[in-house]
Amino acid sequence: MFHVKNHKQLNIFDPWGHLGPKRRALLDNAWSGLFQQKILPTLPVETLRSHYHDWNGRPTKELYSMMGLMVLQQMHDLTDDQAVEQFCFNIQWHYALNITNASDAASYISHKSLWTMRSLMSTDETYNKIFDKALETLAKLFKADLNKQRMDSVHVKSNMRNLGRIGLFAKTIKKFLVNLKRQHRSLFDQLGDSLSGRYLGKKEGSLFAMVKPSESSRTLDQLAEDVFILTQRFASESSIHDMSSFKLLVRLLEEQCIVADKNPCSTEPKAFARPNKDVPSDSLQNPSDPDAGYSSHKGQGYQVQVVENYTDGDDKQLSLITHVAVESASRHDTGSLLPALEKLKQREMSPQQILADSLYGSDSNCKKALKEHDVTVIAPIMPGNLQKMHLADFTINNQGWITSCPQGSAPIRVKKISTGFSASFTPSFCAECPVFKQCPVCKGKKAYYYRYKHKDVRLAHRRRNESTAAFKDKYRFRAGIEATMSEFDRRTGVKHLRVRGMKAVCFAAVMKAIGLNILRASRYKKWQIKPRLTDCGALLTLLPTCRLLKDQFQRRLQKYVAVCINFHPSRLNRLKIAF
Repeated sequence: MFHVKNHKQLNIFDPWGHLGPKRRALLDNAWSGLFQQKILPTLPVETLRSHYHDWNGRPTKELYSMMGLMVLQQMHDLTDDQAVEQFCFNIQWHYALNITNASDAASYISHKSLWTMRSLMSTDETYNKIFDKALETLAKLFKADLNKQRMDSVHVKSNMRNLGRIGLFAKTIKKFLVNLKRQHRSLFDQLGDSLSGRYLGKKEGSLFAMVKPSESSRTLDQLAEDVFILTQRFASESSIHDMSSFKLLVRLLEEQCIVADKNPCSTEPKAFARPNKDVPSDSLQNPSDPDAGYSSHKGQGYQVQVVENYTDGDDKQLSLITHVAVESASRHDTGSLLPALEKLKQREMSPQQILADSLYGSDSNCKKALKEHDVTVIAPIMPGNLQKMHLADFTINNQGWITSCPQGSAPIRVKKISTGFSASFTPSFCAECPVFKQCPVCKGKKAYYYRYKHKDVRLAHRRRNESTAAFKDKYRFRAGIEATMSEFDRRTGVKHLRVRGMKAVCFAAVMKAIGLNILRASRYKKWQIKPRLTDCGALLTLLPTCRLLKDQFQRRLQKYVAVCINFHPSRLNRLKIAF
């Protein structure tokens, strides 16, 4: 039965009055007070109503506290055992979740309830709604400036083992054979011991970990042949096609193997392992985590795209993570900028400018971001071939026409062509030019030509702008997101997760981003209170001085009164007073 508590309703008696004013103040000024007062009442618990009956059945745990528990577990990077322990005994968690009842019905949770709630929220993607609500609440509460934002990605490793190609083949085949033996024993017995014994035996399975480098190619071919035999053997069995382990086996064959005829005289095809360079980066990395990809720069796993706001003025403002997206590690950063701007536009949090590195700042991204979202992308362009000159080395006007080459020679003529522009240079000058090998000018029949596109003109202007002081002054704030990535990992452990699969990784990464926003907001709240305490402290330092001045004034006043009372004028003074 669906069970929630109205956390906006006030209590007749304060349930936290037993804590005392000092401990209560500590809770209110920490993340727990911010969570209870601002985040907890906005949690979208109504999204879970479809999973429970309105009035029939046993009441659920209080769903606001359950959903808040999911956030706090990821915020503090706790295991399930640690989260259950904190929920049961930690008074700060009770205060944050507004658990005012000490009974087991309110203050106790089993592991099964924890797993069920996490499964429901992961399947329904409720974490995205929690992120939107929390971000909107904090941004409005602290009046965050969202006009300037910056973007970067962080590599995330799921709870899987890094396997080489031989280990990948062996683990995938073994997983299929184990599932086949459990679910279809009759079909498994038909394979024989020669094939199944190579992978299911303890001693035989360890042999794949002791392959010499000189024998790795032959071992891979043998593994590819076994994968091909198994897929061909059960290709006609409809009951096997629905097994997830068989689908992984078919995927492994398509991505890692080549089916061809080794002997022209033989009519039976055979499978061979692909060369390493021909294996795609989005191929299977581990049968335990089929969604993980591979990046040649960072390795196996996932990547999380992160966008946060920043300020470049003297006034300190709250910096919040405004966008989080989880992708396979094989995805390129270039395709992540425009979807992030679209999400920000849907939340009505679009920036006026966004800082990013060169991977995001392609010409098409900058052009579409300005045209479709009215956002200026500030990013350096890719350096390209450093041994060749670029159009930026030439002198060009605002219309994109070349006026002189790097050596000072003016072109004979410049004209527009279908693809862009074409500049003609004097043959005698270019033939004797000392830097002709580095110059992009090519020799033609009548002259030396340089043909370039409108895109090259835009890149040339951007390349020149990068050397200006104005660009450097703006772009220097991009480095601040590296501190965010460091804090994201140190506080929440996002780089090494305890889960596998895209669904679980998305849940953990987004929840950790929510937790980091809450921690940042509570720290900013303390900073806002600190100046007031400083002013009060300055006033307290003046109290001793005020007391001293008061004592001196009282003493002098007493002396003056005593003089006035004991005053006896002489005869001359009495005559002066009379007249």
